[in-house]
Amino acid sequence: MAQRALNQETITCPICLELLKDPVTLPCGHSYCRDCIQTNWDQEQKYSCPQCRETFVPRPALVKSMVLANIVEELREKELRPPPADHCYAGSGDVSCDMCAGRKLKAASSCLQCLVSYCETHLQPHRDVAVLQKHQLVAPSDKLQENYCSQHNEVKKLFCRTDQQIVCYRCSVDQHKGHDTVSSAAERAQRQAQLQANKPLLLQSLQHKETDLKKLQQDAQDINHSAQRALQQCGDMFTQMILILEQRCSEVEQQIQAECKTKLSQVQELQDQLQQDIGELKRTISELDTLLLTPDHNHFILHCPTLSTPITGTESRVQTGLRGDFGDVTRAVSVLRSKLQLTLRECKLTEPEPCTREDFIKYARDITLDPNTAFQKLNLSKENRRVTAMDKDETYLGHPQRFVGWCQVMSRESLTGRCYWEVEWSGKFGVYIAVTYSDIKRQGTFTECKFGYNDKSWAVHCEESKYSFWFKNVESEVSGPFSSRIGVYLDHSAGALFFYNVKGQSMSLLHRVHTTFTQPQFAVVFLSCSGDSAHFIQLK
Repeated sequence: MAQRALNQETITCPICLELLKDPVTLPCGHSYCRDCIQTNWDQEQKYSCPQCRETFVPRPALVKSMVLANIVEELREKELRPPPADHCYAGSGDVSCDMCAGRKLKAASSCLQCLVSYCETHLQPHRDVAVLQKHQLVAPSDKLQENYCSQHNEVKKLFCRTDQQIVCYRCSVDQHKGHDTVSSAAERAQRQAQLQANKPLLLQSLQHKETDLKKLQQDAQDINHSAQRALQQCGDMFTQMILILEQRCSEVEQQIQAECKTKLSQVQELQDQLQQDIGELKRTISELDTLLLTPDHNHFILHCPTLSTPITGTESRVQTGLRGDFGDVTRAVSVLRSKLQLTLRECKLTEPEPCTREDFIKYARDITLDPNTAFQKLNLSKENRRVTAMDKDETYLGHPQRFVGWCQVMSRESLTGRCYWEVEWSGKFGVYIAVTYSDIKRQGTFTECKFGYNDKSWAVHCEESKYSFWFKNVESEVSGPFSSRIGVYLDHSAGALFFYNVKGQSMSLLHRVHTTFTQPQFAVVFLSCSGDSAHFIQLK
């Protein structure tokens, strides 16, 4: 069996993997079909052995090997060589042998030095020839050309650290001359050492991430379970409330109907009594008319006493005005409805507070200034978004809403719900950025009119050296980095007012207010001296 295998291997063409046809032997000792080696050389620019890569110059004459020809003929006669099975041929997605002619077999390995993929038969020289045994074989790869320099027709074996590129030797002395260049093996060893050193940190990070992921998954399960439990409980309670309301509605209906029936019965009794009295009175009047017309005096005297009690005109009257007034019940139901609406509003889930500038901008309000409130020395821009303090008066008409004595202006828009706006400011002595109720006084002392000096306004005083917060004429120091832009967030129903320092997309909190707002708010500014300005930015 060993002899048979040796004979088959010896007489197989390494190119077509078939029994040698018209076998010829090259000077290096390897044998091929005459047509196979000639076709191979015709396609190459140099004449070399496909197995050992020995190059011949000039192209050698091909001499027929009589010994191999006889052996092949003998084996053909004995049919010792069966065709390869179909599963050995390369299919879609397989790496094929670069040496096979015709239908190609699957590659068993790829050589990083030859940049060629070989099937088992064509791979044999890399196992037998001492020089080829030093080549590095890897799993079959269709990306070998990535290791080949097409410019210099050489294998890339160096790495340029300066340009972070894999290069060949000629590239290293040409385009990459003077660069920090090492062998690919050295670079790989260094990076592998770094990866090995970093692996524990990666494993630790992986462990932390997996732990956090499990916690988040548990959080998600808890949230889902809590939500489902809340849905079930709320659904049950709303169902119970509906039943209670339906029951109470039925009771109110029965109460109204019973009261209505009682009152109607009383009215009916009175109606019956009146009908009876009316009938009797009509009969009496009829008898009286007849008696008055009789000419017989005796008859008149005899029948006159038969009349009922003397008519005095002061008979008791029946009580009327029994109105169908069910206002007490209606008012009670109305009060119940109001309490229910208030309770439902309190039960409403609140939206989360904004965290990022992008979240705040979702609540952005377009603020414009009201010229009718502007102090005489304030100049408003055409779009009423920018205000600047001037040395001389503007030509404003008199208006009851105008601030007198204080360099202030108020927005046109009243602010309720959730609102956010930003003010770009500049000033030598600072600018007051504030909110106020509309009923703040327009003239008077600074505690009555100036923003932040009474209980109707809340203000942040912005200066280049510091910030401060003012309310009820009390100053509170505020720490924070300098910025020429201030963001103001108002949640009116929650009684929340926040002032932020804005730089680009980042925001830092300067001061927060938690109170109860009893009126709508208005955005306002106070400018300290001539040249100061404030610009309400259009965020949307």
